[in-house]
Amino acid sequence: MKLSLLSMIGFCISLLSAFLIPALAGAQQPAINNPQDYAAFSTNDEKNNIEVFRQASPSVVYITNSRLVRRSFFSLNPEEIPAGSGSGFIWDEHGYIVTNFHVIQNASRITVTLQDGTTWDAQVVGAEPDKDLAVLKIDAPENQLHPLQLGDSSLLEVGRKVVAIGNPFGLDTTMTVGVVSALGREINSVTRRRIRDVIQTDAAINPGNSGGPLLNSLGQLIGVNTAIYSPSGASSGIGFAIPVNTVRQIVPELIEFGRVQTPTLGVALFPPQYADYYRRRWGIDGVIVLDVIDGGSPEREGMRGLTETNRGIVLGDVIIEVDGESISNEDDLLNVLEGHETGDVVEVVTRRDNRAQRYQIELNAAASEAGLLR
Repeated sequence: MKLSLLSMIGFCISLLSAFLIPALAGAQQPAINNPQDYAAFSTNDEKNNIEVFRQASPSVVYITNSRLVRRSFFSLNPEEIPAGSGSGFIWDEHGYIVTNFHVIQNASRITVTLQDGTTWDAQVVGAEPDKDLAVLKIDAPENQLHPLQLGDSSLLEVGRKVVAIGNPFGLDTTMTVGVVSALGREINSVTRRRIRDVIQTDAAINPGNSGGPLLNSLGQLIGVNTAIYSPSGASSGIGFAIPVNTVRQIVPELIEFGRVQTPTLGVALFPPQYADYYRRRWGIDGVIVLDVIDGGSPEREGMRGLTETNRGIVLGDVIIEVDGESISNEDDLLNVLEGHETGDVVEVVTRRDNRAQRYQIELNAAASEAGLLR
């Protein structure tokens, strides 16, 4: 009797398991009705990313530079060796390419590879090291050139989506996505000039992205990727881009003149590294006038540079203000001059022999050698 009862209990348990377990398992798995094809499905953000990449990637180029070096002291024949690479983008249908100055700095030969795989020798048309920008020229046919649309960086806000396209580590046309992390940043250029109003982004920027475009969600250029902040040299979520509104001002001048036409005061200045040393040594703020140019407005107005006497070097004029703007160093002075044109008259206040001097100075045309005459 006991055995029969146990057998019946076992039979009931088996019967319940046969019905309940599959039912419970089915309840845990959602029913799949009308399965969607992944290839036909995308979110709105994915659609935008795909559209921006398709629209902009034909405009992005891969830039390589090489240098001529002698392998040994006894060799008379220089060899061409790779010196670096970066990104750039097509500015217009005439074959002008925009990139960073540091991408092509000291290059003996520069080549540009378009998205279609064709490679072209490039000539440097103009450069502005102070803003880390350069313009190249290639002789590719117009049907292979796809210029980027220009946006307006003044419309950017923190949190806006941005897309970076470039060639990190030599991997062609790579896209990364992020947001505007901050606006109004400042970074140093290769000449130690400060580049102002820089865009900060968390879109991954790695070596090789330099010179490539930063785009908004309409696929318009809003910046030129120029630097990353990273102890390791790889992306750490902090990248910087020169705003397109700065690029708009500089590139046409580089194409027409080969350099930015910032007017000069007609005085010679110390290079920044020496100027900083002497400012600290002499405990002063302002721009030290090294010399005045013969026949220029400062000379006519009586401005003086350094003089050497038996007692040593004697300070002349130290510029402390231009048109009401306080001047602490060469960067301040050049930022003020960038807002003027040749022929403008500016009021310059200097300190000489512990007394303020005021001059009305007519600005000269751009100096023949950048960084030497201002």
